[in-house]
Amino acid sequence: MGALVDGIGFLFKGGFVMIPLMVCSVLSVAVMFERFVVLRRVALASEGLMDQLRERLMDGRVEEALRICDIADGPVARVLANGLRMFLQNRHREDLSFHIERAMEERAIFETARLQRRLGILDTVITVAPLLGLLGTVTGMMGSFHVLSSQQGLSQPNAITGGVAEALIATATGLAIAIVTLVGYNTLTEKVKHMTSEIEVRATQLVNFLVKLQPVKERLP
Repeated sequence: MGALVDGIGFLFKGGFVMIPLMVCSVLSVAVMFERFVVLRRVALASEGLMDQLRERLMDGRVEEALRICDIADGPVARVLANGLRMFLQNRHREDLSFHIERAMEERAIFETARLQRRLGILDTVITVAPLLGLLGTVTGMMGSFHVLSSQQGLSQPNAITGGVAEALIATATGLAIAIVTLVGYNTLTEKVKHMTSEIEVRATQLVNFLVKLQPVKERLP
């Protein structure tokens, strides 16, 4: 416990900019944790979904396939559910595949935006944290030069070097926050790209399945 208190005390020697830097660090960790949990839940929700739909659609059980999508309740499932609803509502139209694609595309845009939610906060932290660190260093150096310009400055070398060392704490902290946040941001961005690609692939597969069902649509309930 004492080491933790000493560490916090050491950090706050970096000056007033350490307060917004700590806010940035807490915000970054909170957003990364929340996004990792959400994207993990999304990935689990889509596992095995297409296999279940394929089995129902091969037997022409479209409404049952729609119920499976509603139960799964993930971005992939919601996009596919839009396509299945369009099929059930307009099954006798000649341009049905076009309308199915448009319905799923509209939903996919919305779901992609939801997957990317709060990633802009991390991007902002990556940019702002090093700048705040640099600001702390500049203000700290100004204090050191102020001591140097005073009459007692030359007789207090420790005060000068100590001030410079403390000023660099802000820069080091800002860089550390930005580096950790950058790694998390890139990882999350790749996960979002993977999920977006999966949505596109599954939507294309669904259109192909439903097009094959069109010739026998009269037998559907």
